[in-house]
Amino acid sequence: MGPAALAKGAQETGTRSGGSPALPGVGPGSLRPSRGEELAGDRGAGYSSAVQKFSQTLQSFQFDFIGDTLTDDEINIAESFKEFAELLQEVELERSMMVQNASDLLIKPLENFRKEQIGFTKERKKKFEKDGEKFYSMLDRHLHLSSKKKESQLQEADLQVDRERHNFFESSLEYVYQIQEVQESKKFSIVEPVLAFLHSLFTYNNLTVELTQDFLPYKQQLQLSLQNTRNHFSSTREELEDLKKRMKEAPLTCKLPGQPTIEGYLYTQEKWALGISWVKYYCQYEKEAKMLRMTPMDQKPGAKQGTLDLTLKSCVRRKTDSIDKRFCFDIETNERSGTITLQALSEANRRLWMEAMDGKEPIYHSPITKQEESESFKFLLL
Repeated sequence: MGPAALAKGAQETGTRSGGSPALPGVGPGSLRPSRGEELAGDRGAGYSSAVQKFSQTLQSFQFDFIGDTLTDDEINIAESFKEFAELLQEVELERSMMVQNASDLLIKPLENFRKEQIGFTKERKKKFEKDGEKFYSMLDRHLHLSSKKKESQLQEADLQVDRERHNFFESSLEYVYQIQEVQESKKFSIVEPVLAFLHSLFTYNNLTVELTQDFLPYKQQLQLSLQNTRNHFSSTREELEDLKKRMKEAPLTCKLPGQPTIEGYLYTQEKWALGISWVKYYCQYEKEAKMLRMTPMDQKPGAKQGTLDLTLKSCVRRKTDSIDKRFCFDIETNERSGTITLQALSEANRRLWMEAMDGKEPIYHSPITKQEESESFKFLLL
């Protein structure tokens, strides 16, 4: 095969539009990371950071609770969240290793193949084209030589053409050989990295499945606790709805177990040298012990007055026309001499306080007419 045939075959086999070696499936840009791949890499880093932050949040998760301690379900949920955080960290670690393997096992080998093999083929192509252009240019000039030239000049020209033909022949062989080498080596140089990456991917998936299986007991416990909390929420909501309804119907008659019989705000009449004042107290009354606890609410700066514990002796409603305040009643205690006048917040509130304290109505005395008084005096004389 002569240089012309090799040149034609190299041009048909090794070059296409754009001047790149014709490698099916391995074009000049097929192994370069696209803009979408770069964005995917940025998103992958953002995803990894988000997973780490979420895992740390789950690790430090703790319920704010009402009461003295956490319920069993709340403890189980917090523990399951910690296990879930560890699972996320392990899965993310394996995923990061898989992504790193994608770079080491797949992307870098393909990049090296593109740079070394395809890049070298491009250099061979340039040399082939340069030598071909030089050879055909010299051949064209050689064919235009006059036959009247000296024999020595013609022989020298023939030798130069033979040398350029030989160089062009070698360039053609090297170029065709390089194309053939790339075409054959790509069958394993591309397949091997893909196979290695797929193995890494399947290993990652298997590890993820195993980690998920280990987490199943915590998942089942979490589902059970979730159902318990839902049931508790539903029952508690029904109880609160019922309590709210009863509170609306009789807002001052609800008594919780273990709490005072009645409690709330009362105003106490206190007499001073310069007049009378009404002081606000928060009062709690235990009917069985007849104990009244009074805590002053209008505490003045420097005052040392504290909570008063009084034992109730009697309770009587205050006559309306005997005081210029409404909703008043009087009590007597073992600790204080005389009566203590208290003012409730409303008529209904006063009625509740008096019922709790077994209060009584005041005694009304009818006015004595002069005739009744005269008759009584006569009866005494007889």
